[in-house]
Amino acid sequence: MRGFKKVFLGAVLAAALALPAQAAEVALTTVGQSPDGMMVKVILKKMKVDNDYDAMMKPEALKGQKVLLAVVGGSMKGLGAAGIDKEQEKARGAALVDAARAKGMKVLVLHVGGKGRRGELSDFLATAVTPKGDAVLVVKGGNDDGFFTKLKGKNAPLTTADSVQKLQAPLAEILAGWGVGKP
Repeated sequence: MRGFKKVFLGAVLAAALALPAQAAEVALTTVGQSPDGMMVKVILKKMKVDNDYDAMMKPEALKGQKVLLAVVGGSMKGLGAAGIDKEQEKARGAALVDAARAKGMKVLVLHVGGKGRRGELSDFLATAVTPKGDAVLVVKGGNDDGFFTKLKGKNAPLTTADSVQKLQAPLAEILAGWGVGKP
């Protein structure tokens, strides 16, 4: 009987290890390879919201998540370190958002760098994802010129946070409205 238990437990363990890992409810990426995506990851950790973070996330990585957070902020240094140019990054961002939408996921576009992270590169990349978002969350100063207001989808609400430190409450509210986390 003892040998049977070992074989049975071994089979159960092997089956458990063979199961694919459960996806978090939130997929998180940066569009522009700035450190802003990591800032949002830290905020999500404080909120106790599990996420699948990948700065270079591709459409194939979307497996069962409910929400895609696309954090827009261009960094030439980040693009260079990733070995891609702005055109490739724009195409990756657009393809990822399109795949999320096709899977029925909600898409939240974030710009958390404020006025300081705005510029030609960030704006160029934002045009690929912002119009396709279900909602847009921008840190104060990042939309002073109305750029995101004009760019967002017709029915997508735009929320402004006073600072990165005050991003948690509006982010939690948006995610809770989509069935993720607690308000």
